[in-house]
Amino acid sequence: MSEDFKMEKVYDPSRVEGKWYPYWEEKGYFHADVDNTKKPFSIVMPPPNVTGALHLGHAIDSTIQDILTRFKRMQGYDTLWLPGTDHAGIATQAKVEEQLAKEGTNRHALGREKFLDRVWDWKKEYGGRITQQLRRLGASCDWSRERFTMDEGCSKAVREVFVDLYHKGLIYRGNYIVNWCPHCHTTISDIEVEHVDREGHLWHLRYPIKDSDEYLVVATTRPETMLGDTAVAVHPEDERYRHLLGKTIILPLANREIPIIADDYVDREFGTGAVKITPAHDPNDFEMGLRHQLPSIAVMDREAKMNEQAGKYKGMERYAARKEIVKDLEAQGVLVKVDSHQHAVGECYRCSTVVEPMVSKQWFVKMEPLAKPAMEAVREGIMEFVPERFAKIYLGWLENIRDWCISRQLWWGHRIPVWYCEDCGAEICAKEDPETCPQCGSKHIVQDPDVLDTWFSSGLWPFSTMGWPEKTPELKQFYPTSVLVTGRDIIFFWVARMVFMGLEFMKDVPFQKVMIHGLVLDAQGRKMSKSLGNGVDPLEVIDQYGADTLRFMLITGNTPGNDLRFHPERLEATRNFANKIWNASRFVLLNLQDYEESPRGQLKLEDRWILSRYEKTVGQVTDALEQFDLGEAARLLYEFIWNEFCDWYIELAKGRLYDKEHPEARHTVQSILLEVLEGTMRLLHPYMPFVTEEIWHNLPTSGESIMIQSWPKVEGYREDDIEKQMNQIMDVIKAVRNIRAEMSVQPGKKAEIILVAPEKAAFEVLELGRESIRLLAGGSTVDVVPSLEVKPAQAASAVLEGVEVYLPLRGLLDLDKEIARVEKEIAQAQQEQSRLEGKLNNQGFVAKAPEQVVAKEREKLEGINGRIAALRVRLVELKEA
Repeated sequence: MSEDFKMEKVYDPSRVEGKWYPYWEEKGYFHADVDNTKKPFSIVMPPPNVTGALHLGHAIDSTIQDILTRFKRMQGYDTLWLPGTDHAGIATQAKVEEQLAKEGTNRHALGREKFLDRVWDWKKEYGGRITQQLRRLGASCDWSRERFTMDEGCSKAVREVFVDLYHKGLIYRGNYIVNWCPHCHTTISDIEVEHVDREGHLWHLRYPIKDSDEYLVVATTRPETMLGDTAVAVHPEDERYRHLLGKTIILPLANREIPIIADDYVDREFGTGAVKITPAHDPNDFEMGLRHQLPSIAVMDREAKMNEQAGKYKGMERYAARKEIVKDLEAQGVLVKVDSHQHAVGECYRCSTVVEPMVSKQWFVKMEPLAKPAMEAVREGIMEFVPERFAKIYLGWLENIRDWCISRQLWWGHRIPVWYCEDCGAEICAKEDPETCPQCGSKHIVQDPDVLDTWFSSGLWPFSTMGWPEKTPELKQFYPTSVLVTGRDIIFFWVARMVFMGLEFMKDVPFQKVMIHGLVLDAQGRKMSKSLGNGVDPLEVIDQYGADTLRFMLITGNTPGNDLRFHPERLEATRNFANKIWNASRFVLLNLQDYEESPRGQLKLEDRWILSRYEKTVGQVTDALEQFDLGEAARLLYEFIWNEFCDWYIELAKGRLYDKEHPEARHTVQSILLEVLEGTMRLLHPYMPFVTEEIWHNLPTSGESIMIQSWPKVEGYREDDIEKQMNQIMDVIKAVRNIRAEMSVQPGKKAEIILVAPEKAAFEVLELGRESIRLLAGGSTVDVVPSLEVKPAQAASAVLEGVEVYLPLRGLLDLDKEIARVEKEIAQAQQEQSRLEGKLNNQGFVAKAPEQVVAKEREKLEGINGRIAALRVRLVELKEA
């Protein structure tokens, strides 16, 4: 083996990671064949935007999916992880329009057909960027099955679904209030609107009541929309305004007569309890307008500029018009007062432009009949959320859902398969493009110019990607998928849509489990964004630390569903873990060069302990992964590898490894080191695929790759008594090490160790572990006795369960010198104690300083008090020694 030994002294992730991914792809290990003899496990990748670049959200999402996929593949499942990308209608069209603008042209000058050719060209050139980046992360998805939401198969599925829902009456076209983005020039759905708290104003306006000296004061955050008011509403039980019901007011500036109405929706506590109703520019006002049959007057155009209905303000941008309108209201004595007011403002999730609610003719999906089965699937446990608490969020949204606006005023996307006859006015919805009107035979038919919301095609993803509407072997084997992995911010965007589409067209949920993970935030707990400049590029992290380090860091220290704060120092700690694994593996392999497989000799206590601990770790890690608690499984692996295997067993094994005179004992240790290291690498492989593959190929094992090896099984080798005994020995070693550290005993000085164990069981265990204690605790000798008549002179001590530990200090350190050093340390600590007490007794400081600053000073004082107490105990021990 020595001639073939290739492990470098220092672990270099770039060298290791650069060679294994191409190897896995070439060997076809990621490919899933339909194998009916195996139990299926399948995941569909949440398709990243074709415009996208890898960010930390993608990284954590893909890492979780990869861990589950590799785990199930090793367990012997017929495993499919299906990748793909989304056409991202708004974002992709914007990218190409930016290019055209640089060329001095635009899509209208090109025309629809040539513009779409340019978009497809852009997609071919840039669309594969994120999938290449996912490869660098180690994503083991079946790239041979990669899909795109606008490929031929997905497009066929989209048209099939639209036409079916249309003929069932679940898709309709009508005037409705929608969210309009003046920058993207398209509608966006409710859940694509991000509500941001902003400081604004509440203008109180005096509306005169017709044929009366009375006024009705209304409060509004948007005075520019008052020109489209068609009523003023109060609560029917509000005694202040009951006498005004049925009367009308004269709308200032517009001089239009509008009614005073009563509606339960009005909040009596907001503003004055009287609100202006503008059905064309507010979704709640729109619903009220329908209830009261109010007219709808739009005062803005699609550029968010005032239109002809706005009179003299026509052509003004909405916020400029606001200023002028407020100025005119003040001049006419209509403005009563202005209050500061913080309120949520809806912004486009793509460009952050404030959206404008507008009444528009759009295509909608009726949600109520589709939402009911989607809710029942969760209530009846057919589909489960992990963690369970997200089921309430999902149900809450579906219970209050409004019809889904699915039309977008874009050119890039799935064009709505509806045509209009210019001669007879017929509306034609068909799976194949018609050439003539089926009603009158006219050839004068035009297709609806709009395209479908991107989420419409994404909602079909779990089954459209597997060949639906054809009845394919993939659908039969892999649908419903096993689990969907997604962020908590996408439950409404995507999850709910997939559920109701799956139930409607596949008659089954699209996935059995929905695993929700949190968001990756910066160290201060803020969302990462370009505006804040706090984003982290995963590829830069991979370049510096390696993909394995990034993957393991993203999974550890986090519980399911909770957000994760990105601390750069955690990357350092995880890199140290990777180096620890590498160095320990290299040590083991260097000591396996003469190893030949043969029966083991007699096992020592530490051998039986590590085998039992390994067995228990296999069971615990497997259980945690089965429960989707990936963070807990990672913690268990970390603890076992770093502490138990590396820091304890390898150190305990060194004596026999170096003992050339007892080859049987050396062989036994080699055999156990190999078994535990090889099995542990398989357990760790889903988390850190690259380094485990590299180490595994250096082991004296057979096979092409660790990723196609079987998952370690629980064999039933558990020795709880042995673990308890070993823990007692380890506690003694740690106690001696602590004494040496506290007493500043130099590492090279060997110490006499005396252990007093009155109970027979403890005595026998410590006798058994004497050599281990001597080796790892820096002992010259280790004496185990049932009792002591006289306490050893000049000894430091520790009391543990079932044993007293004594470390005679004579000859280990200069007692007078150490006493003087500790006394000096106590004096310095007391000075700091006095300073802190003085600061905290100063009422001026306590009253004026920020609460967190005062709390930190109190914490410092508490720490220094504890340190002084510990130093005094040590001083007593030294003086008594």
